[in-house]
Amino acid sequence: MSWDVLLLPLPADLSSIDDLPSDHEPPPIGNRSEIHQALRSAVSEVDLTDPNWGEVLGPTWVIDLGIGENDPVESVMLHVRGGEDDVLPLIFRISQALGCRPFDCSTGDLLTEDAPNSWPAFQTFRDRAID
Repeated sequence: MSWDVLLLPLPADLSSIDDLPSDHEPPPIGNRSEIHQALRSAVSEVDLTDPNWGEVLGPTWVIDLGIGENDPVESVMLHVRGGEDDVLPLIFRISQALGCRPFDCSTGDLLTEDAPNSWPAFQTFRDRAID
């Protein structure tokens, strides 16, 4: 079970995904080699052995990066597993490196560094479901 965060190239001043016009089409993030280069710059330990799926291993968590087969890349999905809040700064660093905004798939909210998010609630839900 993972906490899923979709990285999309959205305007910096957007406060809610609901504020996007219904016909909004985000531009691609970039081509595959640009995405890989940006990821390696942001997270030197990223494993991109599979060009469609990256992986970052942390001390108590893992992030699988769904890059996909399309080139140019339109979005990147982060599948976060494990625990501890030290994963959050990395999510924002990856987002910034790709010029994207993180969208919390479980709540439908854009994540911001200065606002509460659903990562702690997801961990509580997951732990109850597993028990």
